[in-house]
Amino acid sequence: MNGLVIIGAGGLARETAQAVRDAGELTLLGHLDDNPALHGTEVDGVPVLGGCDLIHELPEAQAVVCVGSPRDYASRARLVRRLALPESRYATVVHPTAVVSATSRIGPGSVLLAHCVLTAAVRVGAHVAVMPQVVLTHDDEVADFATIASGVRLGGSTRLERGAYVGAGALLREGLVIGAWSLIGMGSTVLHDVPPGEVWAGNPARLLREAAAPALDELRTVQLGGPVS
Repeated sequence: MNGLVIIGAGGLARETAQAVRDAGELTLLGHLDDNPALHGTEVDGVPVLGGCDLIHELPEAQAVVCVGSPRDYASRARLVRRLALPESRYATVVHPTAVVSATSRIGPGSVLLAHCVLTAAVRVGAHVAVMPQVVLTHDDEVADFATIASGVRLGGSTRLERGAYVGAGALLREGLVIGAWSLIGMGSTVLHDVPPGEVWAGNPARLLREAAAPALDELRTVQLGGPVS
């Protein structure tokens, strides 16, 4: 069975399905989701074929993992690790209105939604979610599993480390490093580097607290030499 399967059936998955339809380059086969109540139903006209592990019974299909929320933005990393698919199985989904410069690169399993802009020499890793109207400027680096919500603006040479989450409408000054599995609150203005595993918010952004347990668990897994894919 050729085509694309979207793993997840929530908000990001539905938006990704629409991007796939708008692009018209991949055949959308359906969603996979571990909620049994969804199996056999349709989400926005797209069938939910079964649980996530069904991807192993569809060896010819490509996949993209579209799960996660501010409450548990580490879930995408856990699911990718659980499925243990080779990199070649993952598609990259780019909405046709996104502007990606010839010098920019996007990793497997990543999603760029409508009206994103990658200006020059931007590096986006694997399994990254980039929401509508995000602007990534020259030499920005976005590591694997990061999430960038709608309307975010990153100054040049900014780095989002593994699993970082940047909330809607946040502004980041050039040259910053946002630590692994940290979260930036929506509408924040970030003027300083953010250490790993912290939540910052405000204008200017300040430390609020440690990140939630799922994010800290991912951070400790990597720090202790555990799996990183």
